[in-house]
Amino acid sequence: MNVVITGASRGIGKELAEHFAREGADLYLCSREMGKTIQWQQALMEQYHVKVVSFNADLGDADDTKAFGKQLLDALDHVDVLINNAGLYQPGSIHNEPDGQLEKMMAVNLFSAYHLTRILVPRMIERKSGHIFNMSSIAALKAYQNGGSYSISKFALTGFSKNLREELMGHGIKVTTVYPGATMTSSWDGSGIDPNRIMEASDIAKMVVAASKLSPQACVEDIVIRPILGDL
Repeated sequence: MNVVITGASRGIGKELAEHFAREGADLYLCSREMGKTIQWQQALMEQYHVKVVSFNADLGDADDTKAFGKQLLDALDHVDVLINNAGLYQPGSIHNEPDGQLEKMMAVNLFSAYHLTRILVPRMIERKSGHIFNMSSIAALKAYQNGGSYSISKFALTGFSKNLREELMGHGIKVTTVYPGATMTSSWDGSGIDPNRIMEASDIAKMVVAASKLSPQACVEDIVIRPILGDL
């Protein structure tokens, strides 16, 4: 099984890579900082006897994203699972956040998934199989204070994912939208939050792996997962 994960150098993306490696999947990973995780990649290969191929790319840049997609087409003949996980979070309010913040959020949180999917999905259509996971957020389900452009971009990603689901179901391709609540990643560094108050990245990874293992005729359309005490 070939699994492509963006934003894979840390947080949920890194956890997803580890969980799919345990399933024996070959990994094709991308982020701006994959070069800093060489030892971790080697450890995955040695421990789970899988292939790990990594790419450094800025998925906030459309040209970089398209180049990464073309490299993937050259590197493997098919993609079984594509996880559009690359994301950027910056708090702010619409009326006073810095100029350009919306454009930056949309570039990473929406356009990276849009461009990469468009490059890879034709091969999925040819094979009539594949599973695409789009990592949205509970910020796409309900607006909240200081969500600003981040929330807007995740609402947009959800719209992309829903349309993709309708377009691809007839081709045998699954599309799942994932809505994580507060999860312990670097976004919470310095916040002082009690780790027991929010979820672990492995919680998200376990749910995604489980959804990927269903029969070809079953598709989990949405995964909504929140801390037991609710949103922050």
